[in-house]
Amino acid sequence: MVRSIAPFQMFQKIACQGMLYQEGVSEALQKLGQFLLSFFLALLVIAVGTCLLRKWAAKAQARAKIREAQKRREVALKKMEAAIERLKQEAPKVDPEQVLSLSLRELAHQLRQGSLSPESVLCVYMEKALEVHRELNCLTDYLEDCEVQLQELKRQPKGKRGLLYGVPVSIKDPYDYKGHDSTCGMAYFLGKPAEEDATIVKVLKSQGAVPFVKTNIPQILLSFDCSNPIFGETLHPQNPKKTSGGSSGGEGALLASGGSILGFGTDTGGSIRIPSAFCGIYGIKLTGFRLSYNGINSAIKGKKSVITMAGPMARDVDSLVLVFKLLVSEYMFQLDPMVPPMPFREEVYSSTKPLRIGYVETDGYTQPSPSMVRAIRDVSKKLQAAGHQIIPFSILRSDYMMTKLFLEGLYADGGEMLLEELQGDIIDPVISSIISALRLPDFIKWFLSWVLRPVDIRKAESFAAFRGVGTPRNLWEQHVAVEDYQKEIMSNWRAQNLDVLLYPALCPAFDKGTTSKATGAISYMALFNCLNFPVGVVPVGTVTAQDEEEMASYHGYYGDSIDKNFKKAISGSLGLPIAVQCVALPWREELCLRFMKEVETLVHGKTQSD
Repeated sequence: MVRSIAPFQMFQKIACQGMLYQEGVSEALQKLGQFLLSFFLALLVIAVGTCLLRKWAAKAQARAKIREAQKRREVALKKMEAAIERLKQEAPKVDPEQVLSLSLRELAHQLRQGSLSPESVLCVYMEKALEVHRELNCLTDYLEDCEVQLQELKRQPKGKRGLLYGVPVSIKDPYDYKGHDSTCGMAYFLGKPAEEDATIVKVLKSQGAVPFVKTNIPQILLSFDCSNPIFGETLHPQNPKKTSGGSSGGEGALLASGGSILGFGTDTGGSIRIPSAFCGIYGIKLTGFRLSYNGINSAIKGKKSVITMAGPMARDVDSLVLVFKLLVSEYMFQLDPMVPPMPFREEVYSSTKPLRIGYVETDGYTQPSPSMVRAIRDVSKKLQAAGHQIIPFSILRSDYMMTKLFLEGLYADGGEMLLEELQGDIIDPVISSIISALRLPDFIKWFLSWVLRPVDIRKAESFAAFRGVGTPRNLWEQHVAVEDYQKEIMSNWRAQNLDVLLYPALCPAFDKGTTSKATGAISYMALFNCLNFPVGVVPVGTVTAQDEEEMASYHGYYGDSIDKNFKKAISGSLGLPIAVQCVALPWREELCLRFMKEVETLVHGKTQSD
């Protein structure tokens, strides 16, 4: 009996030991699990902390760079003030008002002939530019070597003086100028001075022009407002509650206020034409690559289906013609072999043959403001009375153009390049909604697009476009879609045997800070960046009391948030400029300028200068 119990006791003992062992293992595993959990939580805290610390450090670095840039601007403008005082003492005395009243052709002629000194003219324009800047905040930099350039010009014999000898010129911020930043309103580009001048600047200098200031822009250049965290906000010349437009808003404000006689901007979705229309000046977006784009900075590089182009801005068509003739020169073709060697065709510009003019009152995507419609109707009547033919024309599928071609072409990478450059930067309110949308994960963009589609189709389509195109194949297909759309429009154009097109210009000026809420309205301008057509803006009048009354019943085609915000943004615009767009087929800049001149002559009574 004793022997039979012993094995049981032994088994019981072994079982107890096994249980103790299991409990030990379980306790050890529990402790290991607690350790690993604590370890991973610590890693997570460290990772989050490191990320936050990096963001804080990046923000701090951006703020420091911005403060330094602001100090540099203060120093530059003080140098400008000192230069003005110095020139006042040294240069021959002139009547500033008389100098400022001269057209570009008149000013250039008097400078070449010697009846005006370059020092006196530069002094007058620098003083006026500073005066305008103090009111509107339109300058970002003073190009102090303009005085050295003047001395070099004076040593030239009269017979070798360029056609722009001694003419002061303003340039938009992204144009490279040796020794100066091209910021695009971004901390990313601060402290990176250009090693040489942009090609256009070189050509201007070769003709005797004197670049003397750089002008303000919106951050990233993709807004038709004009504000950035470095240099602040540029105001409208006539109404401080309104924006001067963008992205060449500093140029528009300075030229409209008399602080410059000739300026240069860039245009991705209306960036030359919108400030021109808002401020009441003239500007032209050329065919892509008709002028060199070398040495002009951009926040988004590599895009193909939305063409960004450089172009002049001025106070009349004659000024645009004069400078365009000089730019399409052998010297530009030598500096940039990618520019087609196409000199100015005088016979096209000087022709008096009546034109067949396509007439468009609306693009069907954004209901035009009453003043936009009136501008088109009034000008078309004047053109018809002058002997030109007016033929109704329609732009098809504007909604498709805006979302599938323009927005997807602009943000084909889902905004990846843009967001990378903006890491750690201070985001300006005028672009904050777009940047916030681009930062969303793709599935959130898709979800918002799906949810919003029944109630706000245009906003839904925007979120879909912000996802980008996804793959190289999709990008190529998007490029093909743009080409097909171009062919469709040109086929309709040729079927009606048109010479040019009269098209609404987005106007009047928007309230400050409202442009991001009514982006659909740029459909009137963005179309021609997708089509790559040359198009110029001609001011044709101002907003009337009747326009304002009619605006009260404006509903828009969709009745969505974009339509409602557009109505709010342009209300209270009595007396502000309105304009039209003059359009030609690609590489027909001379015809586009001739059409602009026809409109200018009929509306303002200006005849072609000798």
